[in-house]
Amino acid sequence: MKKYVSEFIGTFVLTFFGCGTAIVTQCSTENYPGYLLTALAFGLSIVAMAYSIGNVSGCHINPAVSFAMLLSKKLGIGDFVGYVVAQCAGGLVAGAALMAIFGKESGLGSNGLYNGNVALSIVIEIILTCVFLIAILGVTSKAEFGSVAGLVIGLTLAFVHILGIGLTGTSVNPARSLVAVFAGGDALASLWVFIVAPLIGAALAAGIYAFISSDN
Repeated sequence: MKKYVSEFIGTFVLTFFGCGTAIVTQCSTENYPGYLLTALAFGLSIVAMAYSIGNVSGCHINPAVSFAMLLSKKLGIGDFVGYVVAQCAGGLVAGAALMAIFGKESGLGSNGLYNGNVALSIVIEIILTCVFLIAILGVTSKAEFGSVAGLVIGLTLAFVHILGIGLTGTSVNPARSLVAVFAGGDALASLWVFIVAPLIGAALAAGIYAFISSDN
């Protein structure tokens, strides 16, 4: 149960501070300080949580991460289900908190389709998630990387946000995208894209990393 509570807390923090920063700074491609601060907020949330709850749950705080770990046989099916439920609950509670503070009209930091194109948005999210997950699988593959894993993962998340914010808003995390439940409208209608694409990206990353790290 402590693992699941940790995943709930971590996902809440990531979603609340990441999406909240996007709202406060009016993140957009025309507002570069706000754009970069939002990318950093997501990345630094990972760093903070990795060194806070990482020793309890591994700090997945993302169903796509847990899915990649499941496929890589680093997580059992029971824990996978528990992690995803806790992560989604954390994302939803964060969305409710943001809604209460900023209101629906703020957009709540929700994701959006790139140029209204579903297929292109899916491809973008698959690529962003795949790169993010390969970094995670690599840096968590050896115990000696443990002291820097949180920093590497956080910086990689900021890195993919720097490109992705201007395209889809960067999901790479289905639980974080659940703010769309409260935003409604187009964000809710396209939510499925930001659930399905990151999971495909995670599966692709697991396959790629298994291949490049094998002894054969």
